[in-house]
Amino acid sequence: MLLELSVKHLAVIEEVRVSFRTGFHVFTGETGAGKSILIDALSLAIGGRASADLVRHGCDKAEIEALFDVPGDHPARDVLRDNGVEAPEEEPVFVRREVTAAGKSTARINGQLVTLQALRAFGETLVNIHGQHEHQSLLRVDRHLEWLDAFGGADVAAAKSAYKAVYDRYAETKRLLEQTSRSGKEALQLADLYRFQWEEIDAARLKPGEDESLQEERQRLANSERLFAAANDSYEALYGGKRGLESVSRAMQRLTDIAKYDPATLQPLLEQVQSAYYQLEDAAFQLRDYRESIEFNPDKLERIEQRLQTLHGLKRKYGETIEDVLAHAAKIKAELDNVDHQEERVAELAAKLETLEKELRQRARTLTDARHAAAKTLASALTEHLKDLHMEKTRFQVELRSDGAFRPDGWDHAEFLIAPNPGEPLRGLAKIASGGELSRMMLAMKSIFAAVDRVPTLIFDEVDTGVSGRAAQAIAEKMARLASRVQVFAITHLPQVACMADAQYAIEKKVRGERTFTEVNALSEAARTAELARMLGGVEVTDTTLRHAEEMLALAEDRKSAWM
Repeated sequence: MLLELSVKHLAVIEEVRVSFRTGFHVFTGETGAGKSILIDALSLAIGGRASADLVRHGCDKAEIEALFDVPGDHPARDVLRDNGVEAPEEEPVFVRREVTAAGKSTARINGQLVTLQALRAFGETLVNIHGQHEHQSLLRVDRHLEWLDAFGGADVAAAKSAYKAVYDRYAETKRLLEQTSRSGKEALQLADLYRFQWEEIDAARLKPGEDESLQEERQRLANSERLFAAANDSYEALYGGKRGLESVSRAMQRLTDIAKYDPATLQPLLEQVQSAYYQLEDAAFQLRDYRESIEFNPDKLERIEQRLQTLHGLKRKYGETIEDVLAHAAKIKAELDNVDHQEERVAELAAKLETLEKELRQRARTLTDARHAAAKTLASALTEHLKDLHMEKTRFQVELRSDGAFRPDGWDHAEFLIAPNPGEPLRGLAKIASGGELSRMMLAMKSIFAAVDRVPTLIFDEVDTGVSGRAAQAIAEKMARLASRVQVFAITHLPQVACMADAQYAIEKKVRGERTFTEVNALSEAARTAELARMLGGVEVTDTTLRHAEEMLALAEDRKSAWM
């Protein structure tokens, strides 16, 4: 919902700031007062085309700011996230657009620079300006099927869900078949290479971690003489000489003899010496055993060298570690198995795909039938809305085409077609003449699709052009009813439309000095009565027109109260 719009130095607007609320808003004023300039400003705020001609004469740039209340689950939030714009869900979203006198344009959302494309994508989810093709989401043919499905309700939803369940299985089976066929052909071409690699790796009888243990063993064998000499010297130093364990033993004996004379001091020292003696003795025995275990075997060392060379060659070709080589072997073994059973697997998947395709075709036909029924109901409902809007001769139809290509949402294409005048062929919505006719058409469609489209702000420009009397009253009531679901704005010259609004704004053009200014003012009850009287009676406002205006406002409130 649009909360506020601020405009500076745009055309004849010097500076205007207007706040809005929920419901139905109308802009009124004399011809040429500049009512459409506000719509142009909002159009710029949501990504519309900019031009240097829009900048007020003598100013460097035009500035437009808009504040939107955007629910946390609204698609506009997705656009912001996709473009990296920070927007806390509990806060409104602030948009700023600047257009310089040189024609250059910049856009910001919550203070962050964004591209015009991003701003337009954001704006399309929040505002539809009917009367300007570039901001009308209903003109997007690629979304007509989505709206038709939403209008179709439970019947279409059930058929679509049943179709989607089969489609998912069909798509996965088709993917597997294509992958199996493709990988089978590639594997067949590489079968000889894979077979050579597998045999080479299998013949090596690899064991995980084997290379590391062989490296350690090679190091011991290559240094066996040095290890033996050092271990022997260490053992002899501890056990074979007078300065080894024998010296520690004598010290232990002497401390034992005197510990009883000063136990507090000497007993702990004795225990330390005893502990050291037994540890050194144990170490000496282990050194002796280690010395005896040292192996002198040049033949074994040669075999280990050869094995390590074999492992190095395999790792150089197939992976950095033994585990990588074994993983490569498992992979090519699986490829070879696929080659051996590829024809059986392809035949199995092809048969399954054929069965699923028959079922999917049936589901697609059921979905198409449900959509045809929804299309007839939609055409009938829209025709009734168009009759209310003084367009009883207009024909509407949903063109539903099936191309036989399975997609996640079926095999149908939908397009809304219309013929505004008798004798004219049905054409797409985008080809309808602009202005009041298009706006009324969009009003009728929005009355049906407002909940589906999820665009919270609708603006109707020239919606009441060329109508009066009952047709004007019907247009007013339809917009007022629509405003109970979304925020609605309209530019109008008709008092029948203005009196149905929840808020009215008068747009006036004034001249001060040699400059022209446009002002926008929210009208109080008394001011609104006077404005309606002006719309009823022209320049001169009389007591009669004032009473008539009061009656129209009272009747409008009564009609709106009856809907609530």
